[in-house]
Amino acid sequence: MNEVIETLLDYASQQNLIEDSDRIYCRNRILSLLKEENYEMTNERVSYKYVNDLLAPLCDMAVQKGIIEDTLRNRDAFDSEIMNCFIQRPSDLISKFELLRNQDPKASTDFFYHLSVSSNYIRKDRIDKNVSYKANTKYGMMEITINLSKPEKDPRDIAKAGQSVSTSYPSCVLCKECEGYHGNSKCDGRSNHRVLPLSLNGEKWFFQYSPYVYYNEHCIVLRNDHVPMKTSKETFARLTEFVSLFPHYFLGSNADLPIVGGSILSHDHFQGGNYDFAMANAEVYSEFDLNGIKAQRLYWPLSVLRLKGKDRSSLVECAGHILDVWRNYSDESVDLYAHTGETMHNTITSIARMRNNEYELDLVFRNNRTSDEHPMGIFHPHQEVHHIKKENIGLIEVMGLAVLPARLKDEMNGMKDYLLNGSCDQSIESHKVWLNELKDKYDWTNENVDDILKKEIADVFVQGLEHCGIYTFDSAGDIAFKNLINTIEGTIK
Repeated sequence: MNEVIETLLDYASQQNLIEDSDRIYCRNRILSLLKEENYEMTNERVSYKYVNDLLAPLCDMAVQKGIIEDTLRNRDAFDSEIMNCFIQRPSDLISKFELLRNQDPKASTDFFYHLSVSSNYIRKDRIDKNVSYKANTKYGMMEITINLSKPEKDPRDIAKAGQSVSTSYPSCVLCKECEGYHGNSKCDGRSNHRVLPLSLNGEKWFFQYSPYVYYNEHCIVLRNDHVPMKTSKETFARLTEFVSLFPHYFLGSNADLPIVGGSILSHDHFQGGNYDFAMANAEVYSEFDLNGIKAQRLYWPLSVLRLKGKDRSSLVECAGHILDVWRNYSDESVDLYAHTGETMHNTITSIARMRNNEYELDLVFRNNRTSDEHPMGIFHPHQEVHHIKKENIGLIEVMGLAVLPARLKDEMNGMKDYLLNGSCDQSIESHKVWLNELKDKYDWTNENVDDILKKEIADVFVQGLEHCGIYTFDSAGDIAFKNLINTIEGTIK
């Protein structure tokens, strides 16, 4: 085991987590966690691909000694404690980040992202298991990810959570209080987690990376206070200020209503990163002028209006006005109703970026009304696509990246067997109607089945996005969209 510890210390040094003068201290902190009093130095080393290859045997040792119970949650919490031995305190990290940011914003995010990966807060060994590919569609190159990186809950951990004393600390998994937290039955251990303070729109926010990155440098910007998501003009001010500070990143906000919002509506937050999604490069379908602000309707499955300009305050004012109009806008020609009684249905998903020294702010019009025909949402993936995607279409999916459930990896093997050989098992029962349509559409061979099936899955995802779109690309949709623009123009002061 000593050779594992020495190899881990070498790794920390190579990743610039520690300096040579830190080595003895870090070794002793690890020994303390393992409750080891004796140690013999060694020149032996072990081979590894991921840092988790070194952490796993140390977790095994902790299990054998009765330090932790052998569940994934406990092992994750323990190896986070080990990696925390190598990470700077928040105050030191903040100072270094701010120094780099003042010199070069990209250098500061490069530094923080490297720290988040090398410290195993971002568990690259799990993320690399995700099945990811791109597929060309009529709207551009969509991306498909079958998410295998987020582990399933261990039944023993679930049972403990049910027996545990209720706690309100941290309030949720996004809260800043998760930084360095050892974890409890409802919150994963995050001893190696760090967050950095930011000022946006004169308010205190924090910057961190997602532990389950779905794209390059997938970051989360969270509000200091645990308050619910709320889309407002201030949302647009915060997004555009962030991309002013980090012009190589985009930043987006989920909508603030159930069904059309993201998975966490209880804590105001944004998601961003150093990445161009397909929506960023969508074709322009039509253009408008909104009081000097260039506005473009995008050719995209959801209904998107892009605002462009160099003056941030004018852009934010325009976006705020559009939101005010949209909150109360109804059009029965497209089955759009803003309210049911006092219940509000209209809101906006928004994404900001800098391009060619100009702000771009994409406003995605959303409505969460339900009906007897579509109980999960009229502008939500409909029943016929639920075999592939039925969860909320949040910010990431809006931009063109499908995050699909892990079950699809095994189900795809069953689909291929059915298409090639007619073999059928229970796992593909939900796909049978769709697969029977595909059976007659192509001449299936071992050589083409993978590529065609991936393309067809992407097309189902796009169909689900189209269900979320309010305005179609035909004469009726064009007229209805122009009526919305006319209403916006007619109320601009």
